[in-house]
Amino acid sequence: MKQGQREETLTFWEHVEELRHVLFRVSVAVVALMVVCFFFKDELFAIVLAPKEADFVIYRFFCRLADVLSMPSLCPEMFHVKIINTQLAAQFVMHMRVSFSGGILLASPYIIYQLFRFVSPALYENEKKYSVRIIGWGYVLFMMGVLLNYFLIFPLTFRFLATYQVSAEVENTITLASYMDTLLMMTLMMGIVFEIPVLCWLFARMGFLTADFMKRYRRHAVVIILIVGAIITPTSDIFTLLMVSVPMYLLYEVSIWIVGRVRVA
Repeated sequence: MKQGQREETLTFWEHVEELRHVLFRVSVAVVALMVVCFFFKDELFAIVLAPKEADFVIYRFFCRLADVLSMPSLCPEMFHVKIINTQLAAQFVMHMRVSFSGGILLASPYIIYQLFRFVSPALYENEKKYSVRIIGWGYVLFMMGVLLNYFLIFPLTFRFLATYQVSAEVENTITLASYMDTLLMMTLMMGIVFEIPVLCWLFARMGFLTADFMKRYRRHAVVIILIVGAIITPTSDIFTLLMVSVPMYLLYEVSIWIVGRVRVA
């Protein structure tokens, strides 16, 4: 089939019908994986609620690092945060919501494949090549942001905010909805932040961004990164701030390298 032949032979309504089939297949995949997540409730929430525990993997890592470096301050003190529910149907609704989010996350490779399969016949060969690269690296970077948030940023943020007290007379009891809203919001935010190299590549291809410009304003970018890192992890620990800011700075440097290799179309 020659490039563009399929688009010429299909009418508008045939395209709509094909899109309907794609959305149907995507919906079936998401619902099926959602059901799987729903029935594996214990395993699902063991993963979701793990960052609130004092023995989470990142805390154990810091304690081992503290022993190696002889810096006891790196090892967080033991803490316990109680998660409560305040509404009658909230736990069931949250079970459905988390299962749906898990279904989308697990089905995301298939969703991307189906959507790209739908639009790819309308692309030229060089456009397909660039599209595959953008989608592939965009997905990898997004998942890296998700993992970094789950294993590092969210646990440190949660520990600080959940144990912070204005007075010893005020006890913290965190609601399940508050915990989940913060986790999902930060996960999405870090996934988007990790898309910086892809966005820079696109802007460079359109002629809006150059490597020289990014190098000239590198100091400004460092200040912005530190501010964003401080907002994401509002702790007084400089080590925690660096653990968040350094990956973001590395993304900026990688973006400079990528932009420098781009030839404006």
